[in-house]
Amino acid sequence: MKDIGYLAQDISILHRQYYKDTGKLFKAHNLNPTAACILLTINDNSHINQNQVAKSLVIDKGLATREIKKMQELGYLTKTPGNGKAIILNLTEAGKKVIPIIQKIRRNWWETRFSETGIQPDSPLISAIETVVDSIIDESLE
Repeated sequence: MKDIGYLAQDISILHRQYYKDTGKLFKAHNLNPTAACILLTINDNSHINQNQVAKSLVIDKGLATREIKKMQELGYLTKTPGNGKAIILNLTEAGKKVIPIIQKIRRNWWETRFSETGIQPDSPLISAIETVVDSIIDESLE
């Protein structure tokens, strides 16, 4: 059995390949894979602010700020004042229309990878990874 320490490297390889494979598909909508993740996070979490998006995706606040600004300029989202300094992010109609496209791009990539390797979507591996990710997100939101 391979040393579990290689898992981070393996996940990094998956991450980079996903970005390479989906980048052009997202670019057709003036997005990139990170921007797509941000839009999905906003879609999945009403009343979410920019800081919460960065924490829930475990990305740099500066990167989140730059991507959110681009998506606002593209008409995919709006910002409204929240409590204190918080700015609430909301999808526009254009943002809502692109969500199913983003979901399809992501789903198709994984379905292709799974079918090529014989992995089933209900594999225990998937739930194990989701458990670890949930733990990391919970820690970052504290």
